[in-house]
Amino acid sequence: MKAMKPLIRVAITALLLSVSFSTPSQARQDQASVLDKKVSSLFEAGKYMAALPLAKQSLALREKAASPDDEKLGNSLNNLAALEYNLGHYDIAEPLYKRALAIAEKLTGPDDDGVASLLNNLGELYRVQERFADAEPMLKRSVAIRDKANPDNPDIAPALSNLGAVYSNQKRYDLAEPLFKRSLAVLEKARGPDDPELSVVLSNLSDTYINQKRYDLAEPLLKRSLRLAEKLGPNNASVAQALNNLGTVYLYLDRDADAEPLLKRSVTAFEKALGPMNPELVESLNNLAELYKKQGRYADAAPLAKRAAAIRARAGQKI
Repeated sequence: MKAMKPLIRVAITALLLSVSFSTPSQARQDQASVLDKKVSSLFEAGKYMAALPLAKQSLALREKAASPDDEKLGNSLNNLAALEYNLGHYDIAEPLYKRALAIAEKLTGPDDDGVASLLNNLGELYRVQERFADAEPMLKRSVAIRDKANPDNPDIAPALSNLGAVYSNQKRYDLAEPLFKRSLAVLEKARGPDDPELSVVLSNLSDTYINQKRYDLAEPLLKRSLRLAEKLGPNNASVAQALNNLGTVYLYLDRDADAEPLLKRSVTAFEKALGPMNPELVESLNNLAELYKKQGRYADAAPLAKRAAAIRARAGQKI
């Protein structure tokens, strides 16, 4: 039986958590600032659920103490939004990002570095919701701001990669591939070839090759992506994504014995990193279900497909 060809959802983490709208000469280390440091550390480790209550606490403190246009309030809003986004709570994340963006634009104008970061994060949120007409101009504007300031600054990499993902989701691979490659080149130049942040871009570049059936190009990228992501631990979202995409390559190539353990590990990693009902789980569950269907293991496939459909319905995604 010919192997099924399950879709891969490109998962790009909002790589920029802290946004600085200005540079105060002396930053007061208040309670919220201490919480922000803990949130940032947990975020970088992919421990989003652990970071969430701390981010909520930071925002509550800032809302009580700060004026509506305060820079630190904008940071807290962005940090909480980034966590809610990564946990699949898109309806909660969107108004938080919008408030943070409005504060940033009022404080610093439309072409500031912090504005570019927030445009990237909000654009990525629209991408995962398949609101491509909303996502594309946000991400293009973010790239344009960074390009004008310094095209070699690694801070441009997330928006380049996320814009590439918009085009990849629309099957516009001729536009997606050069954006992923540029994002990768900028990060490698700035941080070296072994930085874990490269993992997400490598996975997403591989997605363009998978969808064009260029599996020989996708496989080494995904092996490298997995190796880099595992530097942050075995159960973070980047590990889960690389496992899913590599497993899917093997599924396409009828290498079922290689695909199954990778897809199982992907499900486990997503569950531990993001929780059991996160939308990022959907593709790994569906891919594993397709493998079992191909093998005639319908009793194993059915609960996985049912669970994936339930997660999508809860998130308001198309089934």
